[in-house]
Amino acid sequence: MTDDIDIQKHIKGLIDEEHGLRARLGTGEISVEDENHRLKAIEVELDQCWDLLRQRRAKREFGEDPAAAEVRDAKVVEGYRG
Repeated sequence: MTDDIDIQKHIKGLIDEEHGLRARLGTGEISVEDENHRLKAIEVELDQCWDLLRQRRAKREFGEDPAAAEVRDAKVVEGYRG
């Protein structure tokens, strides 16, 4: 992902996938286990994307290059929760 617009498009795609999974579960196309497994992965990826956007905005605010922001490991991003 190269810029904020790309990251936001990726976030939208993940949200669309999340909605699609819920619809597929409702029609019986996938199991609850399959939905939960993929939803968990989407949640982590969304957290990483939001974190990346926050990093980019902070760098921009302080006169640094937003392109220097990097996707952080899932363990780091998920560790913010508690």
